[in-house]
This record gives sequence, C-alpha cells and structure tokens, in this order.
Amino acid sequence: MENTGFADMNKRWIAAIVLLALAGAGLALWQRDTPAALPAGLAFEPVTRRDLTETVTAQGKLEPKSYVDVGAQVSGQLSRLHVEIGDVVEKGQLIAEIDPRIFATRVASGQARIASLTAQLAQQQAVLQNSRLILERNRGLIAEQATSQEQLEQSEADLRVAEAAVKSIAAQIEEARSTLSGDQTNLGYTKIYAPMAGTVVTQTSREGQTLNANQMAPVIVQIADLDTMTVRAQVAEADVMRIRPGTAAEFTTLGALDRRWQATVRQVLPSPEVLNEVVLYNVLVDVDNRDRQLMNGMSTQVFFILGEARNTLAVPTSALGQRRPDQDQPGTQAYELRVREGETLATRVVQVGLLSRQFAQVRSGLVEGEQIAIPRPAETKAARRRGFF
Repeated sequence: MENTGFADMNKRWIAAIVLLALAGAGLALWQRDTPAALPAGLAFEPVTRRDLTETVTAQGKLEPKSYVDVGAQVSGQLSRLHVEIGDVVEKGQLIAEIDPRIFATRVASGQARIASLTAQLAQQQAVLQNSRLILERNRGLIAEQATSQEQLEQSEADLRVAEAAVKSIAAQIEEARSTLSGDQTNLGYTKIYAPMAGTVVTQTSREGQTLNANQMAPVIVQIADLDTMTVRAQVAEADVMRIRPGTAAEFTTLGALDRRWQATVRQVLPSPEVLNEVVLYNVLVDVDNRDRQLMNGMSTQVFFILGEARNTLAVPTSALGQRRPDQDQPGTQAYELRVREGETLATRVVQVGLLSRQFAQVRSGLVEGEQIAIPRPAETKAARRRGFF
C-alpha cells in the first residue's frame, strides 16, 4: 500500500511539471506574438500631412559673376585716372591715361625714318632706270663694235647692283613700317578704355604712380557687372554628387536673415579644396541682383533644394529606427519605427521618401492619424543601442 501511495505521488509531480512546462511554452508563444507593452520614456505623435523640402546646406561667399581687371599694357607714369570706386562705366569709356610722350616720340621717329627711306628708294629707282638705259645702249654699241666687251659687262653688273639696292631699301621701309605700327599701338595703349560695362569695385593704382608692365600687367581698377552675382558655396564631398547644374537653391545673408534669395546652380567645379583634411567642392550659384541688395564678399548660407512634396504624410526623423535596405523600394528607403496599437507597441517597416532636418516623408506603411513612438532625449541613446532608433 505504501508503494502504491508513493507511485501516485510521483505521478502527480510529473503531471505538475508537465503542466508547468506547457504553461511556460504557451506564455512564451503569447509573448512572441503579442506586441510589446508601452514602455516608459516615450512620447507619441500622430502621423500628419505637411509640406516637405529636402535640402543640402552649405556656406558660401558672394562675388560678381562677370568682372575684369583693367590693367596697363605699357610701362609709364599714370598721368590721369578718370574714374573712382563706385562709378558706373560703359564699354569703351576712357578709364585712365599713361604719359604718352615717350611713345609719341617713337612714333614721330618712325615716321621720319620711313620718309627718309622712301626718298632713298626714289633715288635708287632713278639709278636703276639709268643703269637699264646704259645697258641697252652698250648692247647696241657692242653689235657695231663701238664699245668694248668690258664696258658691256660693267653695265650689266651696275644694273644688278641697282636692282639689289632698290630691294634692300624696300625691305627697310617694310621693317620701319612694322616698327612704326608697334609704336603706334603702344601709343594707343597709353589710353585705357573699359572692356565691359559695369561698376568700378576696386582701385589699386593712383595718379602719378609709375606702372611697370614688363613682367606682368599692373592692375589699375576692377570693373564688375553687379546685376548678376554668384555664390561660391563649399559643399561637402558626401553631398556634392546630389547637386547638378540647374538645381534650384535659395540662400540667406547675415544682414537679411529673414529674406531668402532664389537662385540656380550654374556649375559644380571638379577640383576640390581641402581645409583641415575636409574635402569641399565649390558650387557656383547665380542670382539676380538688379536691386543691388547683394554685395561682393557677403557671407551666405545656401540651401540646395533636392526635392519638394506638398501635403504629404510625414513623421519626425527622430522616430525613424533601424535601416532595412533589404526592403527598399524604387525611390524610397525602408526604416523601422514603432507604432502605438492601443496600449501596446508594434514594430513596423515604412518606406521613406524625402528627408528634411526634422521630418521624413512616408510613402507607405502608415496612415494619417496613427500614433508613432518618439524617444525622449534621455532615452534616445539607449534606444539606438537597442536598435530601435
């Protein structure tokens, strides 16, 4: 009887263990299939519609799109300067004058030399004509044996000498004319004219200053067309591949933070600048400046507009969790985020389009009004370590 009681007790223990194991397995399955309960440290915001703009931000400087350094092509003293900084000039307007006396003297000397050579040429042509007459007469006399063979040969030699002298003087005249042409050109360079219409923005030379153009052209003034300005923006190498000529842009200046100028990318320069081991590319952005509000050298903050969406579903970017590139769709990127379902949280994969600094466009995976979890600042680092955000 005692053995029978002991056996019944063992059966009861075994049955209890089996029931506990089944209960544990059932609880595990229920917890796996049931969304997580609401944890502490989360805030919730509804999925809303808003206008979104995806941008790349860069710093830049303003400069005139078109400008020219007006310099001297000849050396000499700057005798007259007809413009000042800020003057508006027309193309072809007289800007400055260099003392022309040395160049005028060279022109006069060249003209006198040509006149002298021209007279010598006329004289030598007369000698040539006489030599021809003498040769013809001696040829007639030699036929009648009225002159010697030596006289005939001498007249032939004199003719050749006269012809050579005429050619030599003619060549000297061409050389003198060429020199005179260069001297006249240099004399013309003593008057300096504006090569383009615009505004005088800098002046680096003054009246009375001696300019030396032997090694490089000294700059007198700089003329710029201020109707169109260019922002030279420095874009990080991580973003420059997303910018193309024709990309829309807008920018602000330190003096007018409440105004945004609309502009267009003209060119992305291929050669980078490396500053403190940071690779930056210069992007040129043109903007209309007929109201003259923009000035050379102003600092700007540029926003390159990569895409825009109106009245689209959006969530805060802080709600985005782990990237799921294996579930990307054409034109979108897949992210995990957590959605409130009653009093529990469910992890869901959504397709994201545009990304601004604060919001992300949701192409699919959410509907308007759904509550999404956003970590509070104290929870953000811990949540990211867990892979949720």
